[in-house]
Amino acid sequence: MTHTLHRQGDRPGLSEDFVVFAISAQGINSKGSAAQFVEFSRLVQQHNPVNIGDMRTGNKFAVDLETIAGSTQDNSIFHAVFTDPSDVAAVLSDLARADLGLSIVVSGLFDQIGKCCRDAGLDEHTVEYSLGVWGRTDRLPHPAVQEISTMCGHGMVSFHLIDHCAKEIRQREMPSEEAARVLARQCHCGIFNPVRAAQILEAYAEQQ
Repeated sequence: MTHTLHRQGDRPGLSEDFVVFAISAQGINSKGSAAQFVEFSRLVQQHNPVNIGDMRTGNKFAVDLETIAGSTQDNSIFHAVFTDPSDVAAVLSDLARADLGLSIVVSGLFDQIGKCCRDAGLDEHTVEYSLGVWGRTDRLPHPAVQEISTMCGHGMVSFHLIDHCAKEIRQREMPSEEAARVLARQCHCGIFNPVRAAQILEAYAEQQ
């Protein structure tokens, strides 16, 4: 299971939202893996990530990349977010050649991820998916708020903060790109997509 599974939205939005992350098997090959995570970070940064982070240290909107690299541990979990499937395919190709010994997980629309794997000369090992939200869904916030909040798999982007940012955009107090960066800082591990968030915020502010 992965915390990147639960993103919501329509196909156009999700077609520009991909997460690639690396993790070691604790107690199996984690000892001494810090250097592999640093190399993972170096490789993904060559392919236009819109966010990157280590769950142990933070994401690039809260901590500079040098600090993230310098704080890497054997139990780190590195993430990178992309908007273009061709960048994802290129990353997977580089990671296959590097053979870092880490588990690589990719989140996105099934057909696009499948094509990325084929373009990189890889076969998918396992496919997981979310069954969605069950229960009193009438108590959930506006769908746009859910689309943004689910880009943080640990629920660290507050519904109220999203509404506040949309209000700031509507009142011309803050551009949507800056508001997206404010929200991205809250998602500690770095799986939040600020480019997509800015687009959703802009449309949501207009609806309000």
